[in-house]
Amino acid sequence: MTPIRQSRSRSRSRSAALASATCALLVTGTVLTGCAEDPNEGTNGVGRLPAAKIQGKTRAAAGSAGAVRVHGNVVSGGRTYALDMRLKDDGGDGSVTSKGTTFKLLRIGEQLYVKADAEFWTHGSGQGGSGKADAAAASKLDGKFVKVPQGDPSYKKFSGFTDKGLLLDGLLTLHGTLATDGHDEEAGVRTIRVTGDKGSGGTLEVSLEGKPYPLRLERAGGAGTLTFSGWGEDFSLRKPERNETVDYGRQLPAS
Repeated sequence: MTPIRQSRSRSRSRSAALASATCALLVTGTVLTGCAEDPNEGTNGVGRLPAAKIQGKTRAAAGSAGAVRVHGNVVSGGRTYALDMRLKDDGGDGSVTSKGTTFKLLRIGEQLYVKADAEFWTHGSGQGGSGKADAAAASKLDGKFVKVPQGDPSYKKFSGFTDKGLLLDGLLTLHGTLATDGHDEEAGVRTIRVTGDKGSGGTLEVSLEGKPYPLRLERAGGAGTLTFSGWGEDFSLRKPERNETVDYGRQLPAS
C-alpha cells in the first residue's frame, strides 16, 4: 500500500510561497503596491463558493460518477482497514488488509466473493470446531473465490467495502461547522480545502479542475485518510471461473 501522508504543512507552505512569488510589486515614488494572483482563476469556480455549497457539489459529482478508485486507511470499530478498491454502480473489486492479513473482495451485482489464504480462513473458522477440521476446511478455501451467502453475517460487513454509493455516502461527510481553508494541490491537481470544525470534523480536498470531485479525505477523529482517483474511468468485473470458485454453503466460517 502507498504510505498515507500525515501532514500537509509542507505542501501548504510551498503553495503560500508560490503565491507570494507571483505577486508583482510596483514601486512608484514612495508608493508600494502589491498584486496577488487569483487562485481560482481558470478553475471550475467552486473555490469561490461557501463551504457548505462546495461540499454539496462534491457529493453530487461523486454520486454521478460511474466509477472511482478508493485507496487508504479507514478506522472502524477499533480496527484499521487498509483499502485499495475500484468501485462502480454494479460492483467492485480490490483488496482489504487488517491486522496484517490481506484478502481480496469481488462483487458482481449481488454476488460477493472473498479470496484469501488458508491462514485467513483458519482464524475465521476457529470458533467451536476441532483444529484438524478447521485446517481441512481452510485448505479447501485457500486461494479460491469463496461465494459469500447473503444471509451470512460477513456479507454485510464485506459488501460495504464494494458498494460505491454506500461507502462514499458514509465517507464524504464533514462534521461540525464547515469552512474553507485555503488552496492546495493533490496529485498535481489544484484543490480547495474544506474543513469541519477547523479540521477536527474532517478535511476534504476538492478538485478545482473539471468536475469538483473529492480527491483526498482526512476523516474526523483520526479515523483514517483516503485518496480518490479514476473518477468516471470504467473497468470490467470478471466472474471467476468455476475451477476458481468455492460455494461453501449457507454460512462461512466465522471471520
